[in-house]
Amino acid sequence: MNDKNQESDQIIAETRFLRLIKRGRWEFIQRANATGVVCLFPLTSDYQVIFVEQFRPPVDAPVIEFPAGLAGDIQGQESEALQTAALRELMEETGYESQTVIPLGPTVSSAGLTDETVHFFLALDLTKVAAGGGDDSENITVHNVPFVDIEEWLNAAEKRGCLIDARIYAGLYYLSKYIT
Repeated sequence: MNDKNQESDQIIAETRFLRLIKRGRWEFIQRANATGVVCLFPLTSDYQVIFVEQFRPPVDAPVIEFPAGLAGDIQGQESEALQTAALRELMEETGYESQTVIPLGPTVSSAGLTDETVHFFLALDLTKVAAGGGDDSENITVHNVPFVDIEEWLNAAEKRGCLIDARIYAGLYYLSKYIT
């Protein structure tokens, strides 16, 4: 942002997880009590992609997503590194550990709505060590889908009422570059 355009932020409303900010004439959302957002693109050695499915109240539907979550949102771990958070989220949501994590960089999630950036990671050399399914506040279903079947599988998920998170398409781009 240019210094001449920089205006002080006004907090309009704040909850435990979100903050509504006004900057000039623009209003947007910030995450409260987190230092970053991570998203992983997990791939098994036999080229299965790991997706998660969970009901999302804002869209009133189940959503197919890649494992993702917040960094720095756990009391006492506010300075948690992004890669550490990514590995923790992978384990919590899918039950997999990854021996090879490749940072792919950040992207904005919805620049007209939030200042949030999401940091992408490729997760390889996976080992299933737990059931997954998320923490006590989550109800996550884990899906292992052969890479060659993804388009058909996603179409079937949509037909049964799921929405597809936009990060799925970014992840498939990165995974396709790795596979070919």
